[in-house]
Amino acid sequence: MLHTTPSGEPCGLVSNIQKYTIHDGPGIRTEVFFTGCPLRCLWCSNPETMAPYRRIGVYPDKCISLQKCGYCVKACPLGESGPLRFDEDGILASASPSERCAGCARCTDECPSRALKLWGERMTVPELMKVIVEDRNFYRRTGGGVTLSGGEVMLQWEFADMLLRACRDASVNTCVESALHCAPEHMEAVYEHADLVIADIKHMDTNKHREYTGAGNELILDNLRRTARLGKKLVIRTPVVFGYNGDEENIRRTARFICDDLGGGIIQYQLLPYRKMGTEKYDSLGIPYPMSDYEPPERAEWEARLLRLRDMLALEYGLPAVAGSSGKLEPGGGRGDASR
Repeated sequence: MLHTTPSGEPCGLVSNIQKYTIHDGPGIRTEVFFTGCPLRCLWCSNPETMAPYRRIGVYPDKCISLQKCGYCVKACPLGESGPLRFDEDGILASASPSERCAGCARCTDECPSRALKLWGERMTVPELMKVIVEDRNFYRRTGGGVTLSGGEVMLQWEFADMLLRACRDASVNTCVESALHCAPEHMEAVYEHADLVIADIKHMDTNKHREYTGAGNELILDNLRRTARLGKKLVIRTPVVFGYNGDEENIRRTARFICDDLGGGIIQYQLLPYRKMGTEKYDSLGIPYPMSDYEPPERAEWEARLLRLRDMLALEYGLPAVAGSSGKLEPGGGRGDASR
């Protein structure tokens, strides 16, 4: 899906840009989060990246009230018939775009208290590169660069390819983080200028995968096999949610897949602890949080369980496993310290 600006220039729909990150690729990085995702993982902490279009988040606690302010309604070309809804006290309650709403986001621009937040900004390659190259000195000193994430970057594969090409021309290290539930040809186009790939294996049982993410895992596993055959430098992650996919049997099946189907030649296998995050964003978008009733184990317990799984992966399968994403990745894509 290639978005364009009103003037027809190719652009990406970006939900957020996070600078100085250290967990999604080697060194200090700038991470660009794209909107749109084909999966609906129960534990997703970024609901603002799910829909492939701009969305407005509502924060009622910040609203001054329609009577005392009302700038949002005055700015909307549709006025009171627009997407904004207020409760009986005049406090902003929701923003549900109607069929007539053009998504101009003037309401968010005019809100003085920031009770409205726009998720999804149209940005061109030059606009993104201006942000990315600001920290080129940090990249050079630490072996860092740019990471494209989401949402799902492969949904905007044409723009991602343009942006990665520009990063390569500017000598900026590139990393792509993807669920790989995408067309293989789109994946390969994005890979052409990607130095490193980070991909999830959420569950090895396709029925469980469908139950927890909304889709089976066949396409994802096939794309991982294709990634290995292409010789791409690859980091595998499992977001470990105990009670869902954190059992030893599933982790062992994942390890066997990595060894047998991927040749075991991954850079790192990261076991990521689940943390109950993003609830405020779900509320702001009017989306029920699927894991609202889930109570994760106490920190001491899940840390110990992750470490046991890490040791099993390292000792029995010879995999460079780490608990969390803190294991060092070398700038050139080499293996880091698997004991961290």
